[in-house]
Amino acid sequence: MELKTEYEFTLPVGYVDKDGNVHREGVMRLANAKDEIVPLNDLRVQRNRAYLIIVLLSRVIKRVGTISDVNTGVIENLFAADLRYLEEMYNRINEDEATISVTCPSCGHVFEKEFGRLGE
Repeated sequence: MELKTEYEFTLPVGYVDKDGNVHREGVMRLANAKDEIVPLNDLRVQRNRAYLIIVLLSRVIKRVGTISDVNTGVIENLFAADLRYLEEMYNRINEDEATISVTCPSCGHVFEKEFGRLGE
């Protein structure tokens, strides 16, 4: 089985560039540990924790339309609906909740155990 690391998306509204072109199709990659750690040192994130998603998305979105240099300026200028959409997509593809099968040592019953998000 091959690991899927990139996911295509279509923005609900679309990013409008400085020339008025609308970009809706894009690609997001899976986040790695560095993607989630480095933004914590960003002064904008330290001043305003809500800015974290802006920095995170700018690191993992590879392309929006014909724009391949997706930086915080691009993410800041997304419409609110598109930002929410991408945040939900980020959480979905980088889900850190896991469910595993566990066997009770006493009765042998097999059940699913869900582990919560890290840090909770």
